[in-house]
Amino acid sequence: MTDGDFTPDGGQGGVRSVHRALDLLERFDDEHPVWTLAELTQASGLPKTTVLRLVMTLEQRGLVVAIGPGRFAIGPGFLRWSRLSSASMEVPPTVRAAMGRLAEETGETVNLYIRVGRSRVCLAQSPGTLSVRHTIGVGVALPLWGGAASAVLLSDPPLLVPGPTVVDEIAAESPHGEAYADHLRAAAARVVERGYAVTHGERELGASGVSAPVRRADGRVVAAVGVGGPTTRFSDDRLPAYVDAVKRCARLISSSGWSGFSAAA
Repeated sequence: MTDGDFTPDGGQGGVRSVHRALDLLERFDDEHPVWTLAELTQASGLPKTTVLRLVMTLEQRGLVVAIGPGRFAIGPGFLRWSRLSSASMEVPPTVRAAMGRLAEETGETVNLYIRVGRSRVCLAQSPGTLSVRHTIGVGVALPLWGGAASAVLLSDPPLLVPGPTVVDEIAAESPHGEAYADHLRAAAARVVERGYAVTHGERELGASGVSAPVRRADGRVVAAVGVGGPTTRFSDDRLPAYVDAVKRCARLISSSGWSGFSAAA
């Protein structure tokens, strides 16, 4: 390993080659379960030889698997880590109870999201009481360029510092292009000011959401909790009650002492 491997990459400290390998792994999600080498090279902006070397190393460790000529998917090496993660990331009963009360109060499905790299992952869910619901499966990863929960997670103080951050990478991967970073930062700044976010059809047409930050004692945003459902129910007369209920739930979870899983020390 050369000294260059320890050069901070994209404003992050640590080992550059490890960052690059993890960046490739993060590109595998529900919308992109399979990648070709050419697609990974184009999406990552890395030299083809670097991508090939990283993919071959990940394949040797069982973290990716070849499913055809030049086509790769997540490998079986993650299975044991998935089991360990499920055991260690169990959401406390106090948090689930607060989410349950929010679902009963609003009738909408309640989701708890954490940030994992450039994605938000649904960590827990309390189903709504209404027959028509908008649900996201627990464990599903969604892009951070859209949705109320995304704006909340991007309001984590370290992401709002001047200079290139993960926000710029998220914008570059969005359908809107690099300039969208200004919109994402503005939305995150509104969360800091108001204490919540509301979106209508930002990620999916006909779906709306209200979300608020769960913070630990030092102010870091460790999760986003909120409700989601059909836009027709998120009307001007109902929205204020939704906002109040979501903010109340977020404060309750924050005061419970739950420190979350996503914010670095």
